[in-house]
Amino acid sequence: MDATLPDYDRKTLTPGIVHIGLGNFHRAHMAVYLDDLFATGESRDWAILGAGVRAPDAAMRAALKAQDCLSTIITLDPAGKSARRVGAMIDFLPVEADNKSLIAAMARPEIRIVSLTVTEGGYFINPATGQFDPTDPAILADAKDPKTTAFGAIVAALKARRAADIPPFTVMSCDNLPGNGHVTQAAVVGLARLSDPALADWIAAHVAFPNGMVDRITPATGPRERALAEVFGLNDPVPVTCEPFRQWVLEDNFPQGRPALEKVGVTFTPHVHAYEMMKIRILNGGHATIAYPGGLMGVEYVHQAMAHPLILGFLNKVETEEIIPYVPPVPDTVIPDYYKLIVQRFSNPEIADTERRLCLDGSNRQPKFIVPSIRDALAAGGSITGLALVSALWCRYCAGTQDDGTEIPPNDPNWDMLQPMALSARVKPQLWLDGLRTVYGEVADDPRFSASFATALRQLWDQGTAATLTAYING
Repeated sequence: MDATLPDYDRKTLTPGIVHIGLGNFHRAHMAVYLDDLFATGESRDWAILGAGVRAPDAAMRAALKAQDCLSTIITLDPAGKSARRVGAMIDFLPVEADNKSLIAAMARPEIRIVSLTVTEGGYFINPATGQFDPTDPAILADAKDPKTTAFGAIVAALKARRAADIPPFTVMSCDNLPGNGHVTQAAVVGLARLSDPALADWIAAHVAFPNGMVDRITPATGPRERALAEVFGLNDPVPVTCEPFRQWVLEDNFPQGRPALEKVGVTFTPHVHAYEMMKIRILNGGHATIAYPGGLMGVEYVHQAMAHPLILGFLNKVETEEIIPYVPPVPDTVIPDYYKLIVQRFSNPEIADTERRLCLDGSNRQPKFIVPSIRDALAAGGSITGLALVSALWCRYCAGTQDDGTEIPPNDPNWDMLQPMALSARVKPQLWLDGLRTVYGEVADDPRFSASFATALRQLWDQGTAATLTAYING
């Protein structure tokens, strides 16, 4: 088998976008849409300059520069795998502690969009309030000399453009966050306000931050993925595997112009929030629902979890009774059909996505993907038994052992705090809720939720995951 090459002359491309965060998702999503668009002969002045702001990004830069910035994208369709080389990125900027090259590139007039995939936890949000946290140490450092975080570099570049009378670029988040445009604006404006209030006012008035919803399952790269690239004749240390499905929904808010992405399947709509809530509640909430039962019962892969009758039964009941009833209507979408598609996507055996990946970083994911559904169900007087069990499963997982006693290696940036808290919660469940106000907010004080959480957590410790799931499914 051979990989397909870009169906256009890459020498005709000129940069219009700087993208910060060249992980697997960006290369399988935004870069693929642009690659498709360039192949039609359209928008070839919108090629990507890659960038990173963390020291580990230098390794990705070295790997991609060694192959002329081409990314290998392997689509894992059960009907047959295929591979392509995506050429939408034409350079990767040096990764530097002071982001000098990145700031200079973003200040160039031809750069009209700066896009980001810096993970859900990379926006300096206080989980309890959902607002930008100006007290984070990295933000405080950038307030003195804005240049080290992605947002510090963006603020520095916007300041340079304003001084040179160059119109500002649009800042486009491609991360999986509710209201990602608003969140990004809060981070950029909030950081600027700490050092230069006038600049902050200018950014708030003149810089566009479109909201967007992004979706494609892209597992982490390891030996399996590198071996698969070799099947297609490619010696690539950083190939990307992904599912066939992809979706991108965007607000059309790009004052300095944008690529004609609607010609390759991107949906432009003022109703991004509706698509976004559906995806975050049903897909991401579904991932969180199946993650921890599998993690506790020693299930390695997501498709194996979906084939487990207890995990699938748990997912179906939580989704249909406690999540989907509170998802508002979405244009041109039948929500039960969307859920059926999610089940099909999770069940794809070719993806080999791991339960451990889904369990990662619950302290950032739970407040975004699970707690809002709990809050809505409580407000409506609906059942929260299953959602409380999802939260209890996370707590039980953070205690650091599977049901059979196998050790669970640390799997959260806050693991050192979470593990002792989870062990203490075995005796007094409310300690978990009280200790994680940044995750639960006012939900921690709701007597219905705290009672359901305590019952579920005690049952998990006393009877194990399988028996607890069985009891919930059987009502």
